[in-house]
Amino acid sequence: MKIIATIFLSIFALSVSAQDSAYVKRKLSETDINVLFSFYTQDGDHSAVTGGIGTENLQVYAPQLNVTHTIDSVHTLLFDAGIDFITSASTDNIDYNMSSASRQDAHIHASAGFSHYFRKPALELGFRGSFGLESDFLSGGFQLWFYHPDKSGMTSYYASLQAFFDDMRWGRLSEDNKSDLTLIYPVELRDTSWFDIYMRYSYNLDFGIERIINKRMVIGFYPGIIIQTGLLSTPFHRVYFMEEEKARVENLPTRRIKVPLGFKLNSYISTSFILNTFYRFYADDFGISSNTIELETYYKINPYITPTLSLRFYQQTPSKYFKPYKEHLTSDTWYTSDYDLSAFYSIRAGAGLRFTPFKKMSSKWSFDVIDLMYNYYWRSDGLDAHIISTYFGIKRR
Repeated sequence: MKIIATIFLSIFALSVSAQDSAYVKRKLSETDINVLFSFYTQDGDHSAVTGGIGTENLQVYAPQLNVTHTIDSVHTLLFDAGIDFITSASTDNIDYNMSSASRQDAHIHASAGFSHYFRKPALELGFRGSFGLESDFLSGGFQLWFYHPDKSGMTSYYASLQAFFDDMRWGRLSEDNKSDLTLIYPVELRDTSWFDIYMRYSYNLDFGIERIINKRMVIGFYPGIIIQTGLLSTPFHRVYFMEEEKARVENLPTRRIKVPLGFKLNSYISTSFILNTFYRFYADDFGISSNTIELETYYKINPYITPTLSLRFYQQTPSKYFKPYKEHLTSDTWYTSDYDLSAFYSIRAGAGLRFTPFKKMSSKWSFDVIDLMYNYYWRSDGLDAHIISTYFGIKRR
């Protein structure tokens, strides 16, 4: 599921136009409604549910609605909601009963917030609360942020604090689970209570500094830190050892610190051609370090049609707690066979087409943008995925 979140985030690259970061005064009483639908499918043979071997086949249908309502030049309301319908042959193997309730799941999520813009000094403050629900977790959280462009409008500063509080117990959306909420373990390991905690806490602190170099170039610098505590193991992941046949439940430390550091350079090659480049370095105390390089291009054929291309390369080192199937020793304190924590590199390539018809639906409503996009993802451990997305932007002026 981690890989799904990563790829889904990339969809929104096409839903935001490349533009200068300087604050632009907003029109009075304007509403933007964005509707996104995505289909994601993947396959591979390193499922962590079965100890690093077995199918990773999975499909996700994900509709989402996003609404931004600008009340006036200083007040904005924000809302988004969506539901992901998930079919997973991997999680179906929690109980080895194919086509059981664990094969299908749904992830419901919503958030609402507001922002206020202070003219003196130029400063935007915002707050957002969020909610997420799936059969194996209940999540609540919030985000606080500020955005400040300097007097010249050439440099802007951004900071965001996010906090998430996840209850990892199973059963909220499962029709065949009528008992109390509980952590769900692999079926043959339920004679043991492997963990005495069930909460996971995540705190993300992000910063951003962007500078307009000239009319054709914008650079950005994005440091951050992420701290996670609590149950960081996934209770239904199996791990197999050299010295014994019976599996154990994945066991990871109860604290993880992540440090990402990103850089971007957006270049306006011409009035029709834009090239966005991004580099990110990442390291954590699980022993993982990674490098990400992303390229995006936009070429405006005419005022109505803009083809887009994207390419992303990612490489990471393995966690010190990872070993493949049956390579762990029983003397190991921490252990996982989740290939998301292994050494690998990956490539994601995408192509899309953006339409900006500005077709009026009425005197106030109009189509603002329509995006169609396809991405192919390949990982060196054999996992590959396809994602198709459609995006509709509707504006009320």
